[in-house]
Amino acid sequence: MTALPDRTDVLVVGLGPVGAALATLLERYGIETVVVDKATEIFRAPRAIALDNEALRVLQLCGLEEDAVETVAIPEVRMHSPLFGQYSRAVTAGAIDGHPRLVTFFQPELETVLRARLESARHVQVALGIELVSLAQTTNDVALELESLDGGSHRMHARYVVGADGANSLVRRILGQEFRGKTYPEDWLIVDARQLPKPIDHVEFICDPRRPGPHMVAPGDRQRWEFKLGKGETREQMEHPDTVRRLLMPWTQGRDVEIERVAVYRFHARVAGAFQVGRVFLVGDAAHITPPFVGQGLVAGLRDVANLAWKLAWVCHGRARPELLESYDVERRPHAKAMIDLARAMGRLVAPGNRFTATVTHGLMGVLSRVPRLKRLFENLEIKPANRFKEGCFARPSAESRLVRGGQLPQCQVRSRADGRTVLSDEALGRGFAIVGFGVDPSAGVPDSLARSWAAAGGSFVQIDPRGRPASDSRVDRWEDLTGALIPFVVPVGWVAIVRPDRTVMVDGHADRAAAMLQQALALFA
Repeated sequence: MTALPDRTDVLVVGLGPVGAALATLLERYGIETVVVDKATEIFRAPRAIALDNEALRVLQLCGLEEDAVETVAIPEVRMHSPLFGQYSRAVTAGAIDGHPRLVTFFQPELETVLRARLESARHVQVALGIELVSLAQTTNDVALELESLDGGSHRMHARYVVGADGANSLVRRILGQEFRGKTYPEDWLIVDARQLPKPIDHVEFICDPRRPGPHMVAPGDRQRWEFKLGKGETREQMEHPDTVRRLLMPWTQGRDVEIERVAVYRFHARVAGAFQVGRVFLVGDAAHITPPFVGQGLVAGLRDVANLAWKLAWVCHGRARPELLESYDVERRPHAKAMIDLARAMGRLVAPGNRFTATVTHGLMGVLSRVPRLKRLFENLEIKPANRFKEGCFARPSAESRLVRGGQLPQCQVRSRADGRTVLSDEALGRGFAIVGFGVDPSAGVPDSLARSWAAAGGSFVQIDPRGRPASDSRVDRWEDLTGALIPFVVPVGWVAIVRPDRTVMVDGHADRAAAMLQQALALFA
């Protein structure tokens, strides 16, 4: 059995993409972490296929460069009906916060890249072929029993445990957490193929009640289809090569193509009753399962780890009170549930139960799409629930707020005043908390004792100037907004914001309130 320590700060159960991203963030925060997974190899078949700009921003926080994983930017999502033709669409071209709005990717490649980063990690130990047997919480830690595939056993203690062990999570079952929601009674055939004669460059939903399903482009000259099984159709029938060839005939035109993967799945829409029980947390599919119709399954898991990782790190480092960890469930569970509800609604649109329902639903959507305001709601993805918290570790919104407290600070390209390098602004903010002055030194007027307390809590001071402002001496890191994305369209010169490590805005206001805002932020967590 792999030699494991007797104690660690965090034990992560599961090394899928969510567990690997969490471990990568904990490594960057310097937290002693052990990751175990009963599988010894990456599951090579593609599973998740879509990432949005928020997920790409989380991978940026993990230290992944933009070209670390091959992606295909999706310009639009089209909705097709056999009765009405293209009755609606969503525009996904362009970028938000420095990243494409929607891309497809190859999950095994992402997992390979994340695991490769962990191989040289100083603070993270990965142990494969090892399974969690039991856990028991005590006042000060969690006692764990682990077992290897060769029958060896090991007992260890962790201050905190995170279950990233998928939809059938043992961690969730041990916690006795109810997995509330619905399992859809119908099955779907997933087909991944390569080298199609006429590849598409977008995502299309074929909303035919006889055989609904999405079709999309993916990296590596791949395309994916999902076909709903009809009454009486079995897994064996649908996975047969002759059936697959027949289903793909409209796109293959009778030519031979490389079938990379064929599998039948049943979709679920479920969320755990709580994402935290004492010192144990759930992330990704262990906490929530989303139907695939809005491509938010893995995205939601990445949001989880961005929210949880820094909180675990700050508590383990002694910079924050343990009560901070309670904000993870408060902040993440409502949004995860909202995304599941949206996916269920999209599922009803994509896969109407019969021809009558399809006629009414798609006809109505076609009419509503001619109303400018309603058309914008769908085309601009305004129906997508914003990742903004109603409660948690941030100050209540006020009438003076220019930024969304509990939402993310917009990201833009900035240039260093010190050495001229150009980066996305998240890089300029560092890995901890930051008080950002827009065209103003945020440390001016802050007493030295308060500045020292801020530094001890993992905080820094950063100044971002409007483009073209002459450089001058400053006591803090100074950057220039090259895009005008922040100043003056979002905030005016002289504004200050305090931003968490996950880039959530805690509080904002005029620069003359910087000291008071620092005290307010420290009171929330330190």
